Amino acid sequence: MEIETLHWSKHFLTIFFALADLVLRLGLCGRVIMRQRQYGVTLAWLVVILLLPFLGAIVYLFFGENRIGETRAKRARESLDHYHTWLASLRHISPVDWSKLSPELEPIHNQADKLIGIPTMDGNSLELIEEPEKIIRSIIRDIDTARSTCHLQFYIWYEGGTANDVVDAVIRAAKRGVTCRILIDSIGSKEFFRGIQIQQLKQAGVNVIEALPAGFFKALFVRIDIRNHRKIVVIDGKVAYTGSQNMVDPRFFKQDSGVGQWVDTMVRVQGPVVEAMAGTFISDWFLETDKGKLRSPSLAKDILHIRKIADVNHQASVGDIPVQLVPSGPSFSQEAIHQLLLTTIYASRKTLTLTTPYFVPDESILTALESAAQRGVDVRIIVPEKNDSKLVSYASYARYKTLLTSGVSILLFQGGLLHSKTITIDDEFSLFGSVNIDMRSFWLNFETTLFVYNQKFTQELRTIQKNYESNSVELCLDDLANRTFVQRFLENAALIISPLL
Repeated sequence: MEIETLHWSKHFLTIFFALADLVLRLGLCGRVIMRQRQYGVTLAWLVVILLLPFLGAIVYLFFGENRIGETRAKRARESLDHYHTWLASLRHISPVDWSKLSPELEPIHNQADKLIGIPTMDGNSLELIEEPEKIIRSIIRDIDTARSTCHLQFYIWYEGGTANDVVDAVIRAAKRGVTCRILIDSIGSKEFFRGIQIQQLKQAGVNVIEALPAGFFKALFVRIDIRNHRKIVVIDGKVAYTGSQNMVDPRFFKQDSGVGQWVDTMVRVQGPVVEAMAGTFISDWFLETDKGKLRSPSLAKDILHIRKIADVNHQASVGDIPVQLVPSGPSFSQEAIHQLLLTTIYASRKTLTLTTPYFVPDESILTALESAAQRGVDVRIIVPEKNDSKLVSYASYARYKTLLTSGVSILLFQGGLLHSKTITIDDEFSLFGSVNIDMRSFWLNFETTLFVYNQKFTQELRTIQKNYESNSVELCLDDLANRTFVQRFLENAALIISPLL
């Protein structure tokens, strides 16, 4: 009798868990469908939920929706109120005379302005810096001249080499009375938070904040793979940097990954657009602290207070380059950077060259690139030959045949892990910043991109891209034909979940 009872108990438990799994899967599938996200994202999540009993549901509950937590959501609303009120003050600072530029450019500005709210500002000076040693040394020189504020924001801060020299420079600045704020991502810089330099900075009076804190307990309530991927440095509200380089020395960073040293580019900025960069940093800073709360009944007074403590001030014209800052992320317009990239690709008439370490386009970006090549645009995509992410590498290769057949040139960079994120269009304008061509950058990460409407800067950036080309080999259809069945299967499998990478 006891054996029979035990048998029926096991049978009951089996049926119970099977029904629970079925109900959970069907319920989550319905939820995914009703979210009305892009087709590829919806399909990828349906595959994960349906193919992986219970595990698929758990993965979706942790990573399937952009949950940022109630406290953070409230701060985000307050921060955005400040942010958009301040943006209104930029409207007439340094307007652009669009009649002097290519007619294709103003509509791109209009769309970015509509989506983000930051206008293009003229009168800027941009200096491209492509060697990691020079990038770090330039930042250190500006930190050493700081008189009021040093603001540094990075996804990865990693101890070793010249990155240590930056820590020393920030400590020197703090000791002479400069307000130093460092905002670094919780996951990207997790090793740095466990090191000794974080304590040295705090002991010197440097304010260091962990962006988007992550951990197992946090994962129960918020989506922990939403990351702050921006790279911004602002000194005294007058000089700024942005681009693709994290606060790392490539000679010390990920040396065991087998991909070589990381190759990056940054730009040193002066002029009116620095105010937009300074405001974006301090908005992110307030989002991570309780200082984001209103200090007074008057929002106007609060904005003045923020500008005063953070050196968010109007800057005089120092050059002739029109620049539009486009910050993107879950708190901004839905799919803004994705829509702007589509517009940029469709606006190309002669040439389009892009560099990215992670190339996993969705169907709409893929179609836009194919369309550009088919109408005669010289489309070149430069990616690293060796990637630190196997899944990304497989998913990228699954797209290459279609692109090559359409006439797109794909070049594999052999000089290390090409980490620069750049796009040049027709030698007329360019995009420069932290955005990769993947769904994570489009919808999950907080990113920064400069839209630069200037021929001279674009040609300088194109020269750097040509240097990348000279260190690359061109992929051809024969190369793809020689892949094994296992390689092709892994590529197509990775492609199914590519919207989630």
